[in-house]
Amino acid sequence: MVVILLLLGVAPQAHADATTQVQQAVENHLRLMLEQQAARQGWQGMQLRYDISVPASAANLPRCSEVLQVQATGEAPSAMERQALQIRCIDTPGWSTNATGQAHVFLPAVHAEGIIDRGQTLTTNDLKLQRINVAKARRGYYNRIEEVVGLAAKRRIRAGQTITPALLEQAMAVKRGQPVKIIASNEGIEASTSGEALADGQPGDVIRVRNVGSGKVIDAKVVEGGVVTSTF
Repeated sequence: MVVILLLLGVAPQAHADATTQVQQAVENHLRLMLEQQAARQGWQGMQLRYDISVPASAANLPRCSEVLQVQATGEAPSAMERQALQIRCIDTPGWSTNATGQAHVFLPAVHAEGIIDRGQTLTTNDLKLQRINVAKARRGYYNRIEEVVGLAAKRRIRAGQTITPALLEQAMAVKRGQPVKIIASNEGIEASTSGEALADGQPGDVIRVRNVGSGKVIDAKVVEGGVVTSTF
């Protein structure tokens, strides 16, 4: 669902028709661009605000009985950048005028509900959605909480801070000091015992692990959360 917040100057009443038509045509053009971008990027909860500038000379134009045609005359690739546009009325005798327009996109973005410590794995309770102007989110953002749940903080994140990709990393499957299950296998025979991780590790990493029963320290490969494997 797209909610449109339109903030436009009011043209003099005597000449409102053509000016309003131009404003509406520019708005429709920008909205279509952003709806297409929203569909491509999977944006949810988008709100738009428009800054549209129409030259004063447009007030002298007659109202157009046809749908106005809008063509970009600049090279701005995104509607979140200021667009230079030509608006044409193909009525008889017809007319054309220039205008500029820029859309401001506001999306719910993931923020820290409270302080998140370095290395902490994020849960839904750590996060909240708060609307931001995404054109100003130069360091990136997340539009949905489920995108970041299960990731870990690279550094301490302050309460209310926007969560950006640079702040997060994959959570460690095994952390130093954590109890782990050691699975050992050889020629189809498998056994397991309890151990203690002596280092952090992601799946595929080889870390040092202490066998709780024997006290022996071995190298073991991290399989998944809390599980490592070794060979006889």
